[in-house]
Formats: sequence, structure tokens, C-alpha cells
Amino acid sequence: MAKGKPHINIVFIGHVDHGKSTTVGRLLYDTGTIDEQTMRKLKDQAKELGKVGFEFAFVMDNLKEERERGLTIDLSHKKFETQKYYFTIIDAPGHKDFIKNMITGAAQADAAVLVVSANPGDGVQAQTKEHIFLARTLGVNQLIIYINKMDMAKYEEKRFNEVKEEVSRQLKLVGYKIDDILFIPGASFPGDNVVKKSEHLPWHKGGTLLETLDTIKEPQKPTDLPLRLPVQDVYNITGIGVVPVGKVVTGVMKVNDKVIFMPGREGKGVIGEVKSIEMHHEQLDEAEPGDNVGFNVRGIEKKDIARGDVIGHVSNPPTVATEFTAQMVVLNHPTVITVGYTPVFHVHTAQVACQITEIVKKLDPATGATKEEKPDFIKNGDAAVVKIKPIQPLCIEKQSTIPQMARFAVRDSGVTVAAGMCIDLVKK
Repeated sequence: MAKGKPHINIVFIGHVDHGKSTTVGRLLYDTGTIDEQTMRKLKDQAKELGKVGFEFAFVMDNLKEERERGLTIDLSHKKFETQKYYFTIIDAPGHKDFIKNMITGAAQADAAVLVVSANPGDGVQAQTKEHIFLARTLGVNQLIIYINKMDMAKYEEKRFNEVKEEVSRQLKLVGYKIDDILFIPGASFPGDNVVKKSEHLPWHKGGTLLETLDTIKEPQKPTDLPLRLPVQDVYNITGIGVVPVGKVVTGVMKVNDKVIFMPGREGKGVIGEVKSIEMHHEQLDEAEPGDNVGFNVRGIEKKDIARGDVIGHVSNPPTVATEFTAQMVVLNHPTVITVGYTPVFHVHTAQVACQITEIVKKLDPATGATKEEKPDFIKNGDAAVVKIKPIQPLCIEKQSTIPQMARFAVRDSGVTVAAGMCIDLVKK
């Protein structure tokens, strides 16, 4: 991969069937990230399965499958380069994956491409709205709106403007500034305006989707914040010892640092010393935000720590909250949420049952202003401030101090019912 080019995590979002996978496949194919041979294979596969025209989508779906089988995917498949950046596509598009990945903090997107179909009858759909809202609540501040399937709208500027209007209304509702957002027309399946300019869109004065990706502003790495590294897995490696794996979210971890894992098995934290750090089989002296590393820690045993623990320096340990206050949005609850409700909260890599102890107030999701004090319940579409009590010890930070560690998703029987962020907490 290009050395020296800044790295950006990007997520493709939008309603199912609006063409996310095909857009990504087209992008990777037209930039030469995937070669003819691979593409031919996918084409044949698509034909065999009676899904002609799905070959681009398969590019990403193959990835999904490999991912589910836990294989390491050839890097070129999910990374691609522009003039300015090299990008990692966070995940094979798909509503559930997107939510899970975005929220469990496994990947914090720097930017998102919202794909909306211009096909008459499509436009803004339920998930389009939900994804816009989620992107906002989860702190994805840079958005590009890609209006796809222009071929099905006869490449008409009028239809492009209608969809743009619809999407703009939705974006304004949740507080995005429309002036900062670029709208791009295109048709991913035939390949119009993704990587190659299209004579079908003479009225479009802006760039292609690929060129537009270079307008994304480079994110600042939060190296000045305290070290926070949520543990994804813990291995015991013969001859080396205990090796936790995870991605540095904030701060910097150096070899020989004294670190503490919170809450650890007893809830009091477990202290150890970083002996070595490795990324992509290379030894590092230090790891910074965005680095996905394995590291050997002396002084701890595998049974003392687990996925969901968070590492910090002994001088500034991760916060364990006995209760916290959150700003939360209800996305998909079958009935209503009341005090006493105890779903599973997904925070960074932790999954902990938490009880809602108080609904403080209902908010206007568009403006954030108070709509109602102490309501009896909240339902789909409501934004609210709630008090929450974790059933087991949980590491979470306030939005105002370490925003990267404040976000969470609420899941119940396999669906994401709500998402939000911690705005206050009571420290253990």
C-alpha cells in the first residue's frame, strides 16, 4: 500500500438494494484494485447463481463470507487508493453489519458515502433515514451523498435534484450542515461517474465519486488523549505468553508502559507491563490510534482479562461506571421502552446488560431541544436522555472527555433497538 498517503476509514451506508455493494465493486474494479481475472470469476459465479449483473456486488459479498469464516482477506480487496488517500472500506455493506461494526467501535468511520437510488419510486427510504441518523449520532461528520441508478432515471437532472432535495431535508433534520455535503450523481452498474466521467451526465459540473473522495478532510489522530485500547481477543501464545489484541482508540501505547486492564476479572483492574507490540507481523515501539495490534503483557494471566476490558495507563485508568447518563435514540423497538428495561449494551468491544433506571427527558431529534420532561416511555424515532445502570462492571467514557469511548448500541434479540452516547457518569 502507498507509504506516506494518509489513511481514511470509510463506510458505505444507505437503504438495502440502493446499490452499495455494486458501487464499491465498481470503485474497486475501475481503480484496478481488483483485476480482470478476479472479476471474470465473479461474473461466472454470478451467472451460475442466476444473478447476472451482481458481479460487482459479489466483490464485497465474497469479502463478507471470508470475514465470517474468519480468514484474513487479501488486503487489496478492501483497501483502495485515490490520488490523495488510501482508504479502508469498513465493512461489506449491509444494515446489520454496518450498525454492529460502527458501534462496537471495531471501526470508527472517518467518513461515509450514503448511497441513495434515483430510480423513480426509490429515493429516501426507512433505512436511508436511519443510517443518516446513526451516522450523526455516532459522530461521522463527513458525508458524501451518492445518488445512484441515474440510468434508471434516464440520467435526468430533474430527478437528481428531487432526490437531493429529499435527502437534504433528512440531513437538516438531524443537524448536518448541507453546505458541507457534496451530492454526486452516478450509475454504478454501467459505471457512470464512479471512477470514469460519463457523457450521460453533461449537466453534472462536479467530479466523479472517486475524485470527490479526495475532498474528505484528513481526521486528526487523538494521540493527545489518554490511552484507551478495548480488548478484542486474548491469546496465550507458547513461548511468548499472554497476547491481547485490539485497536488503539485514543492515546499512545509504548513498549515498557505500565498498563491497567479495566474492569478485569475482579472489577478492580489488572496491572501489567507491555513487553512487545506487533502489527501485521512487524514489531513496533509504539502504537497509535487506528493501529490494530497484538501485544505481549507481562504480569497478567489469560483468565484475568477478556474481550470488553479496556487498557489505559496506570496513571490514567479507564473509567468504570456504576451508572451513566446517555443521550439515546430509539431505532427499532417492537413496543416501547420504559424504566426497568434491561437490554444488552454494546460499547466498544464490551457487551453488558444494562438497566434503564430513569427516562429524564424526551428530545427533539432534529434540534436536541427538550420536548418532554420525565415521559413514561419512549418509542421508535424518539431521542431521549436516560439514566442507565450496568449489571456488570463496564468501561465507558463521557462524550466530553473521550468521545471515541462514549458511543454505544443497544441490542435486543438480535436487533439494534437504540444507539447513543454517554454524556455523564458516576465513577466506580
